[in-house]
Amino acid sequence: MEHALSPTTLTELRRPRPYPAVSVLTPTHRREPYRTQDHVRLRNVVAEAKKQLEADPSVTRERRTDVERQLDQALAEVDLTYAEDGLVIFAAPGEHQVWSLARTVPERVVLSDTFLTRHLVSAQAAERPYWVLSVSADRVALWNGTLDRIAEARTGGFPLTRRTENFDAERREQIGDTPSTFRDEDTRHFLKDADSAMSAVLRRDPRPLYVTGEQAALSLLDEIGGATRIAVHIPHGGLAHGTHEAVWQAVRPRITAEIRENTEAVMRELESAHGRKAFAAGLDELWRSAREGRVRLLAVEENYRATVRGEEGGHLIPAASGDVDAREDIVDEIVEQCLETGAEVRFVPDGTLSDAKGMAGVLRY
Repeated sequence: MEHALSPTTLTELRRPRPYPAVSVLTPTHRREPYRTQDHVRLRNVVAEAKKQLEADPSVTRERRTDVERQLDQALAEVDLTYAEDGLVIFAAPGEHQVWSLARTVPERVVLSDTFLTRHLVSAQAAERPYWVLSVSADRVALWNGTLDRIAEARTGGFPLTRRTENFDAERREQIGDTPSTFRDEDTRHFLKDADSAMSAVLRRDPRPLYVTGEQAALSLLDEIGGATRIAVHIPHGGLAHGTHEAVWQAVRPRITAEIRENTEAVMRELESAHGRKAFAAGLDELWRSAREGRVRLLAVEENYRATVRGEEGGHLIPAASGDVDAREDIVDEIVEQCLETGAEVRFVPDGTLSDAKGMAGVLRY
């Protein structure tokens, strides 16, 4: 199952497909007893997708058979042992993908000529993804991090490894001492290669970068320059060979502090916007402003959801989950629309925006 959504991957997902491109969405749960129910619900929603395929007169028998096979293969790949809060299956002629999201989604089947990506975009923004580069003299590991998990990333040539026992014996004899590992020229070249590889990763998938390692290693990266020099340095050795849990424990205090600082900064911006009459709140106003491209900063509580049924007189009509024609993803639609128009989207802890009922924005004009 996929977790990390890079700009390149999103562009690929959004390209038009031969009809039908099927998007299957279902909420999932991280714990029992609900996880047992998720198996039944998932099979039912896939069955509903097949039913819609069969009922669509514009879908040829050949394409229907192909897409149904893709749905079956996707279903076989789902492992609910690692379920989060939502699951999305994409299937089209000749391809399928399964995405696990740390943000709930409505149960839904959509047949179109593109995949429904707004939930992936919203989940990505809410997770605040970042990179962690763990550096040592003989190994450099890259970690893919979000708010509640971290895992080693095998991309961009990482992990990088080298043998370190071949230091110049003649040089050691001449100077009468064993040089520091991080003063060794081979080590310098090794870390310079790691810096170049990290720069390439950031060009493809820009995120905040944290670098862990001994202080001598971090100092050498400062000398080398490049992407690792301007990253946040966390002096902590041993993590290039460490576990994901050890890396998480090392970076978590910094991540937690930054979340608190970012939340405070968002609240200051919203307060300032009040004084400039550039403040917006409420689903109606934010939906309208997002479509007009007027939102510069959107703040959303992490678990804020709202369901509507459509528009009437310029107003969104509130609805209950499960109502006919209900749009249970209106918050994700607003988030995606704001990101599409270049707005900054910040997710903040629940309760932070209680006066604004869960979501507020700073307008460009």
